[in-house]
Parts: sequence; C-alpha cells; structure tokens
Amino acid sequence: MGEPYAPKRQVVLSIEQALSMSYATQRFVQLGWRVIRIEATPRPGQRSTGDPNRYIGQPVAGADRHSYFVAPNVGKEALAIDLKQESGRALLHQLVRDLPADIFCTNTLPARHAPLGFDYATLADIRPELIWCSISAMGLAHPDVPGYDPMMQALCGYMDITGHPDGPPLQCGPPLSDLKAGDETFAQVLLALLERAETGRGRLIDVSMAQGAVSWLQTFLPMLDMDSAADELRRAGNEHRQFIPVNAYPTRDGFIFIAVGSDAQWGRFVAHPLFAALALPHLSTNEGRRAVKDELHESIRVITSGRPTAEVAEALVAAAVPHAPITPIDEVMDLPCIAPALLETTAPDGRRVRLPPPAVSTPYLEQQRGRLPFAPAYGEHTDAVLTELGLDADAIRQLRQDGVVA
Repeated sequence: MGEPYAPKRQVVLSIEQALSMSYATQRFVQLGWRVIRIEATPRPGQRSTGDPNRYIGQPVAGADRHSYFVAPNVGKEALAIDLKQESGRALLHQLVRDLPADIFCTNTLPARHAPLGFDYATLADIRPELIWCSISAMGLAHPDVPGYDPMMQALCGYMDITGHPDGPPLQCGPPLSDLKAGDETFAQVLLALLERAETGRGRLIDVSMAQGAVSWLQTFLPMLDMDSAADELRRAGNEHRQFIPVNAYPTRDGFIFIAVGSDAQWGRFVAHPLFAALALPHLSTNEGRRAVKDELHESIRVITSGRPTAEVAEALVAAAVPHAPITPIDEVMDLPCIAPALLETTAPDGRRVRLPPPAVSTPYLEQQRGRLPFAPAYGEHTDAVLTELGLDADAIRQLRQDGVVA
C-alpha cells in the first residue's frame, strides 16, 4: 500500500473581525491549514486594540481574550499591522509574496480595500495564484454598506417570518447570515482551489451576506409566484406553515416538539392509544388538518399537558413519530450524538474549554484528537512571522518604533 494522501497545508492571510470571516477561517483551521489573522495597530485614545470581539463576554485570558472571541479563533496566529502607513502595506504585500499566501480573506468594508492596499487587483498582481475572498453586507457592488447579522436578518425577511403571529418580529437565535456567509466562503475557496489545480491561477470570490441569507429562503419566496398569499409565509411561532401538526406542545414538566411530516406518520400517531381520540376521518390528510390547525394544536396540547414529557416521548417512539425535547442550551454539549464530536482547547490558566464540534469531522482533527491551540493574544505572533520573512531583530524593533506593527 502507498503512503496515505496528505493534502497541502494552505496558508491563509485574513484581515478579519467579528464573526462571519472568523468563522469561515476557523473551518480552514479544522482542515489543518495555517491561518494568520491580521488586525489593526492601536489608535491614539483607543482603550481596546484589534478585533472588537476580543472584548465581548467574560474575560478568559488577559484583557484581550474574552469569551465571545475564543471559539472562532482557536488555532490561529495573530499579527498587528498598520495598513494606513505605506510601510505597513508593503509589509502585507511581502507576506502575500514571500510566505507565500495561498488564500487572502477579509470582511472589511469593501470601500477600504484599495486604500489599505489589499484589493484583489493589487494582491493578484503580486501573486496571481492567490485566491482572494471578501465577505460584505451586499457584495463588492455596494462598497459603502456595513453589515451585521441582525441588520441582515431584518433586511432579508428573516425577522418577518420569525416569532409568533401576534408578536413582534424576532431575530433567530444563532447569527444565521454571518454563519451562512462563512460557510459559503469555505465552500467557494475549496472550489477555487480545485480550479487553481487545473488553471494555475487564483480568482476573486465576492460573498454577499444579503444574497447568501436570501438564498436560504427556498421554501418561502418561490411560493409567492405560485398563488401563495404573503400572509401564509409570515410569523408562525413554532408551528410549521405547511405540515400539520408540527409544533412545540406543553407537557406536565416542560415541552416536547412533535413533527408529523406525512399522512403515514399521522396514521401511526393516532393509532397509539394516547392520541386515539384524534383518529377522525377529516384529519386523515395534511390539507384536512391544515383546515382546522388551530383546533388540532389545542387538542394535542390538552393531551400532552397532563402527562410528563417522558410518557409522551414513549408514545411517540412507539408510533415512530419524529419528536424531541426542548434541550436547554447548557445541556446541548452533553447530548450523546454531540459529546464525542466536541472540540476543545486549553486556556492559559489551564482551564479546559469545550468548543462546538466541526460540521463534519476531518482527518486533521482526528489526528489532533479534537484539541486546538487557544485563541491568540493580540499581535502574539508578529515577531515570529516577521522573522520567518527574514527580518532581523533590529528591523522588527524599528517597525515597532515606527508604529507599523504592534
């Protein structure tokens, strides 16, 4: 047998902050790639430096590594460069050329790309093989529009379809537009690597948070052109708009989510003695159940509310009907299907920190036994990376004195 396939360890430079790109490049870390995040040098009068997310949540490791920052940034290196100085931009260009960088990523406002020296044309001229990727609110065609996840959820219809019918619009719990943009970056970079293997050239990738978010409205927007009223698509609480009954129902000691996704499942549902009172001819089809959905939901609530969750779940298991408890967020990492896949890191004080599992396990993570180095301190690897470029201690000291690096 031959040697096992060992893919090239790509080098990623990323001018990133907040979550969307930090999450995308975290997925590269999980492949075993080298990710170097570049942050700005301090500004006069600023109390914090670098990525604002460093200072969100509970302090974990010094003043610049709070809890919100850690998970998306484990396993990375960190540099601090002043790209407003010509010498800082020259240093970035040297990094692209001499490391050399395979991939460049940024979620900086597109209007700032060219003034700071890292627009696609500039970096591709230095290294034509470079894969260059931007995440922004609405894409490069809208260079001055900033974007944060709640804003995108509001703009792209997510809040209009999230919440209870008689309540206000709500944002989804996870920052979906951030994470969608990050996953799309991951996928598009992998595609560009395949293309580069054939052509030898890199390319520009333009990820719009808005377009990515709206691309997920597969079961909403097309229905408007197929005679569905807009009211059918708006806030519906925990119930499904099409499949009935799908909803969260109270039990004696909590809630249980029941998802009847077909008429066959409904038949098994009402064949169980606990729900036999609902075995009525007009409820045998999904459209029949939709016609009286409010009354049906209330009838199920009456049945489930008088029984403990475990008893209701036992009946649903017997009927082979999909269901789940409402798991508290602090118990999710203990789920049997999740616990073995969790990643972990170790804080500087020795504390073990569990991390979300990868979307799909990778050979690199299996080799590492799911353990990744802790998130880097601000500018932690500046000297090491500049030394790797061939700069001596005096040159690095001069750059620091000039405020080019921190």
